[in-house]
Amino acid sequence: MGGENLVYGLHAVMALFERQRPVQQLWIQDSRHDARLESLLAQAAQRDVSVQRVSREKLDELTGNGRHQGVVAQADAARAGDEDDLKAFVGALRSPAFLLVLDGVQDPHNLGACLRSANAAGVQAVITPRDRAVELTPGVRKAAAGAAEMTPFFQVTNLARTLRWLKQQNIWLVGLAAEADQPLYQLDLKGPLALVLGAEGSGLRRLSKAECDFLAHIPMAGGVESLNVSVAAGVALFEALRQRGISK
Repeated sequence: MGGENLVYGLHAVMALFERQRPVQQLWIQDSRHDARLESLLAQAAQRDVSVQRVSREKLDELTGNGRHQGVVAQADAARAGDEDDLKAFVGALRSPAFLLVLDGVQDPHNLGACLRSANAAGVQAVITPRDRAVELTPGVRKAAAGAAEMTPFFQVTNLARTLRWLKQQNIWLVGLAAEADQPLYQLDLKGPLALVLGAEGSGLRRLSKAECDFLAHIPMAGGVESLNVSVAAGVALFEALRQRGISK
C-alpha cells in the first residue's frame, strides 16, 4: 500500500467525505468511541466504505507515527496541479485573485499549517515550486486538518517564471522579507493579490524577490528577528482578509 494514498487525522479524513473523494478503506482505533467518530462511521456506511477496527499499534505501523488520532483512510486524495492547471484555474476565477505562494517550504508541518491558514482566510490556491519543497504528504494533510482536501494546490517547475506570468495577469505580488523597509500594514492588499513567502530560515530566493512588485516586513516589538513561515503566513493572510472584507 502506497503511503501517498493514506490520509490520517480526524479532520483530514472527514474532509475526504465532505469533498466526496473516493475512499477505499477506513481503519479505526478499536479503543476510540466518541460522537465525531460515530458521525464519520455513519458517512462511511452510507458510501459502503470498508471499515476495520484495529489496534493503535496497527495504525502506528500504517502511518509511521502516532499522530493519526485513531483514524486512517486509504483514499484518492487531492493531487497537486501543474503550470497548465494553474493557468486554467486563474483564468476561470470570477473574483479578484487571492493566492499564497510559498518559495521552498520543506517542513510538512509548516506547509500543513500554511494550507490551514490559507483556507481559513479564503485563499483560492496555494502555489509552491516542485523542487526543494515538500509535497502533499500524509503528514502535510494531517497538519492541514482537512484544508489540503479543500484548497487547490499547484507545484510549478519554475517559480520565477510563474510569478512573472501572474504579474502578466494583473495580479500584484507582495513578498515578505525581514529586511524590507515598508511595513506590511501600509500596503493596499485589496485587489488581485499573491502573497509570496520564503522558506524556513533562508527566506525568499533572489529571483523570487526580484519578481515581487512590493517587499514588506511584519513589524515586531520583541527581540526575535523573524517568525516561523506558517505564523508569518497567517499574519499576512489575515491582514489581507481584514482589508478585503470578511465574507463567507
